[in-house]
Amino acid sequence: MIDNAVTTDAIVLLAGLLLIVGVLTTTFSSRLGVPSLVLFMIVGMLMGSFIYFDNAKVAQMIGVLALVIILFEGGIQTNWSSLRPVIIPSLSLATFGVLITSGIVAVAAKFILEFGWLEAILFGAIIGSTDAAAVFAVLKGQNIKSRLSSTLEAESGSNDPMAVFLTVAMIEMITISDSSVFSLIGSFFVQMIVGIFFGLAFGKLAIWGLNRVNLDSGGLYPVFATAFALLTYGATAFFQGSGLLAVYIAAIMIGNTDIAYRHSIFRFSEGLAWMMQITMFVILGLLVFPNELFTGENLLNGILISAILILVARPIAVYLSTINMKYSHKEKIFLSWAGLKGAVPIVLATFPLLANIDGSYQIFNVVFFVVLASCLVQGSTITQLAERLDLVGPKVSEPTHSLELISLGKADAEMLEYRMEHDAEIVGMTLLDIPFPSGSLVNAIIREDKLIPPTGNTVLMGGDFLYILAPRKHKKQIKQLLEKKKDSSSEQAG
Repeated sequence: MIDNAVTTDAIVLLAGLLLIVGVLTTTFSSRLGVPSLVLFMIVGMLMGSFIYFDNAKVAQMIGVLALVIILFEGGIQTNWSSLRPVIIPSLSLATFGVLITSGIVAVAAKFILEFGWLEAILFGAIIGSTDAAAVFAVLKGQNIKSRLSSTLEAESGSNDPMAVFLTVAMIEMITISDSSVFSLIGSFFVQMIVGIFFGLAFGKLAIWGLNRVNLDSGGLYPVFATAFALLTYGATAFFQGSGLLAVYIAAIMIGNTDIAYRHSIFRFSEGLAWMMQITMFVILGLLVFPNELFTGENLLNGILISAILILVARPIAVYLSTINMKYSHKEKIFLSWAGLKGAVPIVLATFPLLANIDGSYQIFNVVFFVVLASCLVQGSTITQLAERLDLVGPKVSEPTHSLELISLGKADAEMLEYRMEHDAEIVGMTLLDIPFPSGSLVNAIIREDKLIPPTGNTVLMGGDFLYILAPRKHKKQIKQLLEKKKDSSSEQAG
C-alpha cells in the first residue's frame, strides 16, 4: 500500500514538473528561435538519464491520444473559406506526395542503412508524411500567406491515413508471408471512405449536441466537445476507418459552425492541445537512449537520410504533386521546405518495435534523429524563408480577451464576436447610424488591443473586434449587415 502510494505520488510529482518545464520551455523557444517541439524532445531525453522508460506500447497509446487532441484543435481553428480552394492540391500532397517521398527515402534507406527492400520501404513509409502536430505548432501565430498555410495544414491533417496504411501494409508483408497487395490497397480505400463518412456524421452530431443539449455548467461544453473528438476516433477505428482523418473532418465542421460556448471550446482545446503536445514529445524523448541515438553510425546515417529527405524527396514530391495547380516556383520551394516531420513518424516507428521486426531499434533511432533534424533545421527557418520569398501576408491580430456571457444553450440570445474588414460598408459609420436589429447591443469594441467603450457616436474602423449581444433570431441578419461590402462604383464616385 505504502509503496503504491509513493509510486503514485512520485508519478504525479513528475508529471507536474514535466508540464511546468514544458510550458517554460516555450518561452525559451521563441527567444532561441528553435521550435518548442525540439526542446520538448530534448527535455524528455534529459529526463531519460534519471528515468528508465522503454515501453513502446504506452508511448504509442499516449502519442495517438495526443494526436487526436492536436488534430481536433487544429481542425476547429481551420477556416473553411481558406481551406476550400486548396483541397485538391492538399489531397494530392497527402496521397501522391507521401507515396513519392516514401519511395525516394526507401531507396536511400536501402543503400545507406543496408536494409532489405521490404524493411527499406517500411522505413520510407514511416518517415513519408508531413506531421500535423509540428505544422500546427510552427505555423501558429505566423503571417504566412493563407493559401500556403492552409495547404500545409490540410495536407498534414489528411496525410496520416496514407502513412499509417503504408506502415501497417509493409509490416504485414514482412511478418505474414501470404499477404495480398490487392487486399491491402482495398483496405486503404476502406479506411479513407469510412473516415470521411464518420467524420461528417460525428461532426453533425457534435454540432447538434453542443447547440441543443443544456448542460448545468458552461465549463462542461469544452469537455463535451473534446469527448466528441475521442468518440469520433474510437468509433471510426472500430469500423476499420481512419480515426485521425475523421477527427480532423469533424473538427473543421465544428469550427466553422455557430456553436454554444464557441470561444470557451476554442481556448480549452488550445490549452489541452499544448498539454498533450508537451506530454507526447517528452514521452517520445524518454523512449530514446542518447548513448544509442548519438553513435557515429547513427549520426552519419541520420544526416544523410535527412539531407535526401529535405533536399531531394520532399521537393520532388511537391513539384510532381502540384503540377498544373497554379503554385508559383517560390511557393513550391516553400511547400518543399515546410514538409515538417514530427510525432507521427516517431509514433509509427513504434509499430516495428511492437511487431519485433529485425532492425526495429535502428529504424526507431534513425527516424527519431531525422525528426529532430527536420524540426530543428526546417522548423526554425520557415518564417525567415517565407519572408525571403515574399510569401508573408499582413499580420492579422486576434483579440486577447473574449466575452461569453450568454450562449445558445442557456437563452435565446448570445454574444457575437466579429472582426470588421476594412472594406465593410458600415466602416466609417457611427453606431447610431448603423441599422442593427431591434434588441441588439454592441457591448464592447477592441481596437489595437485597447478597449473602446461604445457610444452612439463611436465610429467603426477596419480591424475592430465587435462584441454584440443579440437575440438568436437576428443573428443571420447581423452577420449580413457586418459582412456587406462597400459598393465599389459609389466608392469611386465619392
